[in-house]
Amino acid sequence: MLIERTVELGARAYPVWIGDGAYGAMEKLLEGKRGVVVTDRKVLEAQGGRLAELGVEEWPRWVLEGGEGSKAWGSVGELLEFCAEAGLDRGSWLVAFGGGVVGDVTGFAAACWMRGIRFVQVPTTLLAMVDSSVGGKTGVNLRAGKNLAGAFWQPQAVAADPAVLGSLVEREYRSGLAEAVKMALGLDAGFFSWLEGHAEAVAAREAGAVAHVVSESVRLKAGVVAEDERERCGRRALLNLGHTVGHGLEAGSGYALAHGEAVALGLLPVLELSVERCGMPREEAERARALLERLHLVEARVPAGTRGAAVWEAMRRDKKSAGGEVRYVLLRGIGEALAPAGVEGAGEKWVERWVERFSAGEGA
Repeated sequence: MLIERTVELGARAYPVWIGDGAYGAMEKLLEGKRGVVVTDRKVLEAQGGRLAELGVEEWPRWVLEGGEGSKAWGSVGELLEFCAEAGLDRGSWLVAFGGGVVGDVTGFAAACWMRGIRFVQVPTTLLAMVDSSVGGKTGVNLRAGKNLAGAFWQPQAVAADPAVLGSLVEREYRSGLAEAVKMALGLDAGFFSWLEGHAEAVAAREAGAVAHVVSESVRLKAGVVAEDERERCGRRALLNLGHTVGHGLEAGSGYALAHGEAVALGLLPVLELSVERCGMPREEAERARALLERLHLVEARVPAGTRGAAVWEAMRRDKKSAGGEVRYVLLRGIGEALAPAGVEGAGEKWVERWVERFSAGEGA
């Protein structure tokens, strides 16, 4: 069954096709176009045959090695040089066929090439399907921190077929689930309750359950983007739930943690702060933690030797900070995220204690 969601941005609105038939819809959009397919080595090996369904099997391909290390200035520069060699002009398109790194690098390059060309997202990981492929945030990491260089550049369409997730390793699948749980926890109590009632089906990757997770996550993300595309009125900032500590853990661990692993761990201190400072009912915080545990999302350990000071410094430099103040998205309750704000007592020493706990495996 084909599900269609729309990111409502006026004249720049675009569809998100989900499920069987998504690639066929994208093929119709790309018919008669020319451009470059951007992917990574593992995706090409596992899912390269599906490029024919998109009608782009003959397009030139630029292949990333993959992983967070590829989300860098050098990758964008090399891709732009490839675009020049391939003779791309302002009417050309880029196709991002891969996970979040591929999507971010492709979108940033599309925003830069000849001051902006069209591109589409064909996400092949759950994390990219539920989150990063929708909304137009593109960019790369710098030594100073994650996602510090980039551009808002919306795709023309997104095609997400959960059938490709069969080749996804369990760690990456769980990484995507963490973002879906974050979305429900911060924005929609009904979706959160659905996840509680279908946790086993979701963990087992049952097709209908996975399609529902993608569809509902896209619905929520699209609604937020339509209200606050460039994170100016504060609504889109709610999507950073768990990301303040999460991004710090990623950078501070040298990206040994997958993004979703770091975000899931980052939700745990948020839950405690929310109970202590925002009046979140303790039983709701316990429900949230229980769901994270049922979905095996907080079993990762921060590598031994990760310094709390390094995590804190990454948090201070993160683009979500304001004037050097670290800000946290907290919760009034399930489905009720609050605008980011500084929190007294949640400073470097507090972060160091949490890093020690995560290094000892106390997230699980």
